[in-house]
Amino acid sequence: MADEHDSLNITRRQGLAAALGTAAAASLPACAADEPAGKGAHPGAGARMPVLYVPHGGGPWPFVDTPFGDPAELDALATYLRALPSVAPAPLKSVLVVSAHWEEPVPTVMTSERPPLYFDYYGFPREAYELTWPAPGAPDLAARVRQLLEGAGFATASDPSRGFDHGTFVPLKLAFPEATIPTTQLSLKRGLDPAEHLAMGRALMPLRDEGVLIVGSGMSFHNMRGFGPSGRAPSISFDSWLTETIGLEPDARDNRLRDWATAPAARLAHPREEHLLPLMVVAGAAGEGRGLSDFAGSIVGVRLSGYRFA
Repeated sequence: MADEHDSLNITRRQGLAAALGTAAAASLPACAADEPAGKGAHPGAGARMPVLYVPHGGGPWPFVDTPFGDPAELDALATYLRALPSVAPAPLKSVLVVSAHWEEPVPTVMTSERPPLYFDYYGFPREAYELTWPAPGAPDLAARVRQLLEGAGFATASDPSRGFDHGTFVPLKLAFPEATIPTTQLSLKRGLDPAEHLAMGRALMPLRDEGVLIVGSGMSFHNMRGFGPSGRAPSISFDSWLTETIGLEPDARDNRLRDWATAPAARLAHPREEHLLPLMVVAGAAGEGRGLSDFAGSIVGVRLSGYRFA
């Protein structure tokens, strides 16, 4: 795989063309595609950030040798993740990640100014536990997240010792290898109620006008026993339903997401839904914006998608 620092030399349109195909990248606004990522000051007035749902892959896959996945599939996913900064219409102030790998009784935010990495995987080579991504925390953003959620009726909490889990540091180490953008995580709420997570996202929508990129990190297919040839047909069925749902007008979209378990092959794709729930937060934060698939790939033989809402 290409070295992670190569992404600094890729323009926004080049990165998206590599990940999505030239035609898809050509449809993006020039301000989002043509300038080098990560340059300049904070967003100006009217620069509303998109919201993203991204597949983070398995464990520390981009940075160590792993026994799973076709190299071409993994390269395509890595290229897509490296190009994520290109979707922002203006430079970012901070990033909020909702990771599939953190659940708490109430929505909880990280408040450390210098979060460590939390290596929440096992069975990988030693170097997988020596990775670094020293991005600063974002305690001010964490406080703002709590304010917005509590204003919407949620009880919240903070965690000053929690580190970035691999649902955050793996995709963002690819997207932001310079590790300079303040970043914090928000947990899922135990119980994994899709309606509650849609409501969490709606409460967080003002952040999009405050220079914050909201990223839901999960997997559109996550059945650890279902990867490989046996999972391909159910992954395609569920992925097709999910992609169609994301593109609907907001009320219809949200109604279908609340009832996601009735979708074709839903429980084959997600025996447990923690990797899907970050999408509910993202869809809630999308408001009236419709979604589109900006990554359509595969991993270990199953269909995998990423989504973006304007």
